[in-house]
Amino acid sequence: MTEKLTGTVAIVTGASSGIGRSTALDLAEQGASVALLARRRDRLDALVAEIDKAGGTALAVPADISDRAQAEAAVDATVEHFGRLDILVNNAGLMILGPFEDADVEDVDRMIAINQQGLLYMTGAALPHLRKAAERGPRDVADIVNISSIAGRVSWAGFGAYNMTKFGVNGFTEALRQEVTQSHVRVGVIEPGAVDTELQSHNTEEIRNGIAAFPADKEMLEAGDISDGVVYMVTRRRRASIGELWIMPTDQV
Repeated sequence: MTEKLTGTVAIVTGASSGIGRSTALDLAEQGASVALLARRRDRLDALVAEIDKAGGTALAVPADISDRAQAEAAVDATVEHFGRLDILVNNAGLMILGPFEDADVEDVDRMIAINQQGLLYMTGAALPHLRKAAERGPRDVADIVNISSIAGRVSWAGFGAYNMTKFGVNGFTEALRQEVTQSHVRVGVIEPGAVDTELQSHNTEEIRNGIAAFPADKEMLEAGDISDGVVYMVTRRRRASIGELWIMPTDQV
């Protein structure tokens, strides 16, 4: 199979586990050089080694994207190392559930900082480089893919603050798409349903047990199901932009 992303450079946030890790592997397999962003350096180094062993190219960039200076420095480090930036996958996210009346304000602040502010910081720092990539090949197009959630489409009791962050991601994605699409920077959002990742690990035991009960009668998505969607979006012909991709477990209502 032809490596469709040869000569391109991608950044994946939240690359130390789950959807981010799978996305980094899949993009590298398609020929992209990948900058891996997350806070856990040991996991990033292990993933770099795995990609290198498979014949790909990757760079570990430890960063807390909720800190604007670190987010901007991570983009700068990527461009300095690889010389360009073609794809940004804003995957890093935090999900803490429960009734809003009982919510810890610090938990809500952390979700806003990671799910929304970090995404904004990364996007703002990346856009000038993405515009340049779209002007000079090899694909004559660049991509931003934001990983949102079904919780950006549908609200449920106990999801209030998380719903707010993901509805915001969806709205921002479409507004930005309209702003930059004429320069061939494509902007799209993926909205996964239930995915078997570490995302639920920050919740209370009661909530984790409720989430864990899902596989008892249904088959959850795996991280690779979502990274498949990322690859699909960024490998379309220049004339085709996928603005929204909603991926659900087949038997999830």
